[in-house]
Amino acid sequence: MTESVVDPHAWRLAASATGLLRTFNDAEVLDAADVHVAQRLCELAGEDDPAVALAVACAVRGVRGGSVCVDLVGLVADPLLSELPWPEPEAWLDTVEASPLSTGETPALRVLAAADGSRLLYLDRYWREEEQVCDDLLARPAVDDSSDPAPDDAWLDDALDRVFEREGYDEQRAAARVALRHRTSVLTGGPGTGKTTAVAGLLALLAERAELDGSPRLRIALAAPTGKAAARLQEAVQERVAALPAADQQRLTGLRAVTLHRLLGPRPDTSSRFRHHRDNRLPHDVVVVDETSMVSLTMMARLLEAVRPTSRLILVGDPFQLASVEAGAVLADLVDARVPQQPFGVVRLETSHRFGHTIGELAEAVRSGDAERAVALLDAGAEGVELVAPGDGTDSAVRVRELVAPHALAVLRAAEAGRADEALRLLDQQRLLCAHREGPFGVRHWNAQVERWLAEETGEPLWSSSYAGRPVLVTANDYGLGVHNGDVGVVVRPPGDRGPQALRAAVASSGGRLDLATSRLSQVETMHALTIHKSQGSQAGTVVVLLPPPESRLLTRELFYTAITRAVERVVVVGSPDDVRAAVERRALRATGLRQRLTQRTAKHG
Repeated sequence: MTESVVDPHAWRLAASATGLLRTFNDAEVLDAADVHVAQRLCELAGEDDPAVALAVACAVRGVRGGSVCVDLVGLVADPLLSELPWPEPEAWLDTVEASPLSTGETPALRVLAAADGSRLLYLDRYWREEEQVCDDLLARPAVDDSSDPAPDDAWLDDALDRVFEREGYDEQRAAARVALRHRTSVLTGGPGTGKTTAVAGLLALLAERAELDGSPRLRIALAAPTGKAAARLQEAVQERVAALPAADQQRLTGLRAVTLHRLLGPRPDTSSRFRHHRDNRLPHDVVVVDETSMVSLTMMARLLEAVRPTSRLILVGDPFQLASVEAGAVLADLVDARVPQQPFGVVRLETSHRFGHTIGELAEAVRSGDAERAVALLDAGAEGVELVAPGDGTDSAVRVRELVAPHALAVLRAAEAGRADEALRLLDQQRLLCAHREGPFGVRHWNAQVERWLAEETGEPLWSSSYAGRPVLVTANDYGLGVHNGDVGVVVRPPGDRGPQALRAAVASSGGRLDLATSRLSQVETMHALTIHKSQGSQAGTVVVLLPPPESRLLTRELFYTAITRAVERVVVVGSPDDVRAAVERRALRATGLRQRLTQRTAKHG
């Protein structure tokens, strides 16, 4: 056998890897980071079995890919990896369980045995966090006890008619009934299905009940994973509250949405712990979390230990969207777990009130995995959807320019004239979404392409990294400035001032528009194009989706569904029918054990 030659410039290859780690690293199943962590843990534990080192590396690889754990048996059975020298699965797991890494006083590995005989391998941190989330969820008391009896039916019927007075909101009425009877509620549904309407009505009912009981005014927290999602949540809740009767509006004045980090209280000495925790609970009576699909296992663990057991927790989101960037798929686990309704209530809203008919049909075809239906809808070119496919007589790059350049130019013109509000409004009319950051289908390439088009349109090269009309995305929280990860803005030139130092950044934050010197915004990136992951929690009138080819590992049903459901009025998909089929047919599955733990625990205790 010829010895592998490691290219020193191949950053994914670990020069120190040997044995199975070398083989799987060369096959690009493992990255250098996976190998280095496995080597270090085995060294610390005195473990020299190469099969255990491979298991550790696979567990690290799984976390990098968003999984909480890894199913080693499933890896071995993967037909794409069948040529590799995998250990025999059952013997492999037995070896891992007997290793000092699993049996020591401070284990680094844990194995979860399932009722169906399968076993999942965890890094210890994620084992403990998943166990904590399961314990905390099931420990939360039901509402229908002596301390908080279920609402009177006569009062509830009248109150529901008041806060949901419009026809077509029977699903919201049903959701409110379920949520009123549970201390923990999970409210799911696609974009435009009225989740925020249901939340606003539910908050009005809870506030009225507190008032009738003679209790103090409810302390309500609204939170979301990113600044942009928090801004959208506040805007949507305020709009819904404004449509309620005056008495309900009065009870719900002053609601303000913040990021989950802000709610829990960031600490300067750590990024994984917060000021609010099990020994310093949040003071709120009701906590509403929007876009819960974006909440990682770690963040859910921190939230559950901070919320008081007697507080109501309302988790809102769409489990079919992309899961969090970090490990976990908590919302999907809660929806799919076979748990009796006593521990927590789960309600799904089905009817969309946002989309045109065709966009709704396309979203449902993608969600349900009907690839041919999705292609047929796009090919038909009905109002609200369009497929721009290479080789159909249309140059896709030319069509993208026709769609994107006029919008970018309109934003630039408004920004050059100092019309900040108009520039921000125009920015939200269209989004160019990519799956990748790099390469010909990535945001870096398309940001540069749009800037070239703008230079051609205006005759003025965009030589500076900061220019009037540059759309920006905030990529890190800055509580001093009041901006959060996910906030968007536009660089604007103040009226009458042509100096290069005069440029300002108008940022749409959850607290309203901010006017900041561009030099103060160090953690931002250009946003002519945006990754689909970072578009979650936002919406736009028109969405242009650039699909990568089928061989892209990022091309999945969840990615495509998330992209098209950012649109309110129109979706333009740039890609071939085969790209669309590949997207719809490939699932972004994450290995977790939470739904399994919840199901087993509740079944065991009846």
